[in-house]
Amino acid sequence: MHFAASIAEQRIREAQLQGAFDDLPGKGKPLPPDELASVPDELRLGFKMLKNAGALPPELELRKEMVTLEDLIGCASDERDRSRLRAELTAKRLRYRLFLEERGWASLAAAESYRDQMEKKLTETPPDDAAGSR
Repeated sequence: MHFAASIAEQRIREAQLQGAFDDLPGKGKPLPPDELASVPDELRLGFKMLKNAGALPPELELRKEMVTLEDLIGCASDERDRSRLRAELTAKRLRYRLFLEERGWASLAAAESYRDQMEKKLTETPPDDAAGSR
């Protein structure tokens, strides 16, 4: 193993001296941020394998479904549809928070709850009398 590593390092140095790396795209720019930086070390390899296979971990699949449901609720014109979608969204949020707690990411669940509360506060329409007093 040590022998193979030294051969690889030697070839890399030779390529550098020959200028093989001089015109690479992104030269002089910072590396892109690590997408898995917030994932615990013991889960990174599994997440990377799932990503390479085009699959999502269950909690990310749930998050994707939650975003879709939020969009559908915003577009729904029928109150019965909105009510059904809200119930489905509530169930998915509960499952999502349980996934986060199982993984030991409870602080993320709290942040998600705070985000939901802030979004609700910012998107609420003010009562008619409050609008007239401005």
